[in-house]
Amino acid sequence: MELQKTLENVKSMECFIEVFGLGYVGFPLSIRLASSGFKVIGIDTDQKKIEQLKNNSLLGSQPSLRTAFLESAQNGNFIPSQYSTKSDKPRIGIISVPTPISDKNNDSNVFVYSAVENFLDCSKAGDAIILESSVKVGTTDEIKEKIESTGYKVGENFGLCFCPERIDPLNQKWKLENIPRIIFASDDTTFQIAQELYKHVNNSNLIRVSSSKIAEVVKSFENAFRLVNISLVNELAVLCDKLQINVKEVIDAASTKPFGFMPFYPGAGAGGHCIPKDPRFLLESAKKMGVKYHTIENALIVNSLIPKYICDSIEKTLSELKLEKSAVVCGLAYKADIEDMRDSPGFKILDEFHQKKFRIASYDPYFRSELLDRYMVENHIEKLDFKILSDLDNESINEYSCICIVQHHTKTKFRINEIYKNSLVPMIYDCQNEITFDSNSKTVLRRLVIRNF
Repeated sequence: MELQKTLENVKSMECFIEVFGLGYVGFPLSIRLASSGFKVIGIDTDQKKIEQLKNNSLLGSQPSLRTAFLESAQNGNFIPSQYSTKSDKPRIGIISVPTPISDKNNDSNVFVYSAVENFLDCSKAGDAIILESSVKVGTTDEIKEKIESTGYKVGENFGLCFCPERIDPLNQKWKLENIPRIIFASDDTTFQIAQELYKHVNNSNLIRVSSSKIAEVVKSFENAFRLVNISLVNELAVLCDKLQINVKEVIDAASTKPFGFMPFYPGAGAGGHCIPKDPRFLLESAKKMGVKYHTIENALIVNSLIPKYICDSIEKTLSELKLEKSAVVCGLAYKADIEDMRDSPGFKILDEFHQKKFRIASYDPYFRSELLDRYMVENHIEKLDFKILSDLDNESINEYSCICIVQHHTKTKFRINEIYKNSLVPMIYDCQNEITFDSNSKTVLRRLVIRNF
């Protein structure tokens, strides 16, 4: 009865939506729902972020949301807050908080459970929770237990869904509005509630599965697929490097096969919040079941070794050139043109250089020095001693033997090509094969893809 009433309220937008976690997933989702006419409370524990939003200042590198954000803030449809609030109207809690890799101090679901408890503190019959965070297998069942421990009955007077996010930042083809989504719903009415909500997100392109564990495994497996293939192609790149052949040419030639092949291209390793982390949820589940998941274990090992291979290659070349062991790591984000630096191969390369006693510096146009301590924690490394460059001007780079380019941000491409063509550093190591070889340059160019001598 209560959930049926909630469904009618959602249809008429007479409800409150609380989005927990205003990162790259929760913030765009909040603005999209608010722009559609829903009252959305965006909740985040970061006080500075909330103050920034209250001052109508846009988060991060999402300028495309500026107009919609300002309109939603001004008309009162989007309200930033640190806490959940009570309401007589039905409430839908959408949880899109981070799930960090588990360690001895914290469970990966620590933020998820905190958000659930925050929402439940203000809940009543007829409310619903939709979990979007990537989680370990069994989490949705645990959330169900938490809900029912407060006296509600999931599927009868309280709704529960798991609808894992699928977002590829800066992908111009597949965006929030056209990516199909997997969903588990506790009951038919809650599924209809989700359909009504996601009608304003991705036109209700929801593929319903029969259990929460299936949905949880689907999410982890999607990223395990990418991890395994990235690791596979990076191992191929190492082999081709030894053979002194162009791995990109190998991959491009293999791509002419019209079936049974999908091209992946090498780089410094998979980074970000999902690909290096989510497969571990499958690994953890397999261990609990007494099953070995060798493919994921090996892929994680390969992914962790690529930064070391790159640093070994740079060290060897500098030794051959009789140059000082010094380098600038350029592009610390895990992906080009974004500011997200979680689990970035750039930081792992800095760490490898540190262990090799290199004099090191870094440059990234999206780097914020006040977040350095957080970057260290997010990349699971100790605080390093390295110089942070504010620019790639001649004076800043002329004291270094090598520039190691991990990400080619659009903002830096012209300058990097200028540095190479004008031979402003003795060596460049290009992890992504973006620089075109120029025989007139005196700069030694090395790449994971092909070596030029």
